[in-house]
Amino acid sequence: MLRPIQGIFRASEYPNLLVGLDEPDDAAVWQIDEEKAIVITTDFFTPVVDDPYDYGAIAAANSLSDVYAMGGSPFLALNIAALPPDLPADILTEILRGGAEKVHEAGVVIAGGHTIQDKEPKYGLVVVGLVNPRKFFRKSGAKPGDYLILTKPLGFGTTTTALKRGLAKEEHLQEAVIWMKTLNRKASEIAQQVGLTTATDITGYSLLGHAWEIASLSAVGLRLHFEAIPFTEGAKEYAAQFIFPGGAFDNRLYFQEHVRFDPRLTENEQMLLFDPQTSGGLLFAASPEQRKAFEHKAKITQQPYWVIGEVTSSGLIEVD
Repeated sequence: MLRPIQGIFRASEYPNLLVGLDEPDDAAVWQIDEEKAIVITTDFFTPVVDDPYDYGAIAAANSLSDVYAMGGSPFLALNIAALPPDLPADILTEILRGGAEKVHEAGVVIAGGHTIQDKEPKYGLVVVGLVNPRKFFRKSGAKPGDYLILTKPLGFGTTTTALKRGLAKEEHLQEAVIWMKTLNRKASEIAQQVGLTTATDITGYSLLGHAWEIASLSAVGLRLHFEAIPFTEGAKEYAAQFIFPGGAFDNRLYFQEHVRFDPRLTENEQMLLFDPQTSGGLLFAASPEQRKAFEHKAKITQQPYWVIGEVTSSGLIEVD
């Protein structure tokens, strides 16, 4: 589909476009001057939970996350929504209110947007932020010996799929909702303060998919320790029933050639690492000194984090 437009926008013709045409980073970056660059992104999706307010808040947190994943500070947003005309007005209102209150929590303003009618609800944001053009995060730059730091647990995909099948326990769902509604703002700010430069957020491509983006763009390998990876309550329970969204199987098909699993890991344990996340956490590569500084600030600010592995020179992702 994209091949016919490959020659229309050539990166060499847009020197101020620092990120956008060549490498698959989380948002586009356009340099304004020596100290300032614009970060811009967009995302929207169909409901992942039943509660309309939570859906709106999750969609907004997810949209904002790509700016945080670039080390930027969002300041402006636009709504994007496709709404069924036969859906009760109070439900539509709650979707938009959930998004608006989450954006307000982030210190960002929604200044407009665009809506159309559609059979299934879809909601998200265009988000604009600012970043120092010399200090923004990239998926490249990880070095052997770096540690891998994750800031949210996994398990959102399997849990919300269990919800769609009527199998999710309320306490498991509520835990996942709380995490999905949590902004990545604080984690991004800490990473900026301690000088991290390699980052991505964990969303639809799963932990392994997004981790492979870091590995491939950095020309390194990664070693992940399964027992160190956090999961929400219930995630392993639903995985044991092999409850996964279709995207998990797509991720496995696409990324499995780059992954080597310890043979002691079961298939459902492996699938948890291919599970697509909505509004997942940030994944950082940090030197030993940066790790120590990140941990110090995270403990002071009560920012959750887990050290889940390290960067190697293998050229593969190894999961033990």
